[in-house]
Amino acid sequence: MTTELTILALAGLLQAVQFCLYSVAATRQVGTKVSLGPRDIKPELSGIAGRLQRALNNHFEGLILFTLSVVVVTLGKQSSPVTETCAYLYLIARVLYVPAYAYGLSPWRSVVWTVGFFATITMLIAALI
Repeated sequence: MTTELTILALAGLLQAVQFCLYSVAATRQVGTKVSLGPRDIKPELSGIAGRLQRALNNHFEGLILFTLSVVVVTLGKQSSPVTETCAYLYLIARVLYVPAYAYGLSPWRSVVWTVGFFATITMLIAALI
């Protein structure tokens, strides 16, 4: 398995961890009755629970582009030290993004997001040249 695929698998596990963190925080905020209910009316989350929810959604969005990048690099047999480094940077950025967003660390949340985004774009460009 390529380094990029391994990091994609780790990013998937990070997504699962983020989901658990968000679920626990949301349940603490709205209670188990709402959490286990049909959610016909979406509860509004605030504070850390709301920020963890938005960080989770952001990772879903970023993971789509990162997955595409890993697929292009892997199927195109374009793995290189550059793409491997970019994959590591993406994962590190995503790990750092969770506490940066959860605790409202501005401007670090945006800086960390930018590192992960540009690492992903660099992987795509590296696969094309």
